[in-house]
Amino acid sequence: LPAKNPAKTKKAREALGKAGTKKDVLQKGQLAAWFAAVQQLQNPVIAACIQMMLLTGARPGEVLALRWEDVNTQWKGISIRDKVEGTREIPATPYMLHLLATLPRRNEWVFSSHTSASGCLSEPNNPHTRACEAAGLKGLTLHGLRRSFKSLTEWLEVPVGVVAQIQGHKPSATAEKHYTVRPLELLRLHHERIEAWILEQAGIVFDAKAAPGTLRVVAG
Repeated sequence: LPAKNPAKTKKAREALGKAGTKKDVLQKGQLAAWFAAVQQLQNPVIAACIQMMLLTGARPGEVLALRWEDVNTQWKGISIRDKVEGTREIPATPYMLHLLATLPRRNEWVFSSHTSASGCLSEPNNPHTRACEAAGLKGLTLHGLRRSFKSLTEWLEVPVGVVAQIQGHKPSATAEKHYTVRPLELLRLHHERIEAWILEQAGIVFDAKAAPGTLRVVAG
């Protein structure tokens, strides 16, 4: 048996060209089915983690690496450990704060596990796959949720630089000629609008002004 995947060798890459762009993204009309299936997962920590992946557009590993010290409830910000810039701060939006307020504080990890040696939740690929199959959405990966966030923001015509900063993408010269690092409050204006729109499409109704953890979530 070959030691390496032959398709990944340099010669093969040159012959085959670049791999095609991944197409696994949630469509607007699929949000209700996806949220309903994810919220029905037996483990509430996993359900919250997967929803956070979509609502932040962050890399799965960045969400799983969140510690409680990264969450600032006073200024409503979340520090993400970013493989590109080191760290970045994104808004802690109302529904995200609601999800965080419902989680058990077992240890330093936001998404904790009482069964893993590290105490941190491992990548929940299997639970997400089961939820997607229940919703009739086969083939959607956790990283596809990151692509979905970017795709869904196009419905709202959010500035590409805002989306890039929230997601931790390095801006391209073609995307935004003069890249500006926007303050947290300006990001919040856009991010709360994105979140509210996604939840509206999903048929989720809740009072964004209520105290986190006391929000009444209703799947419509």
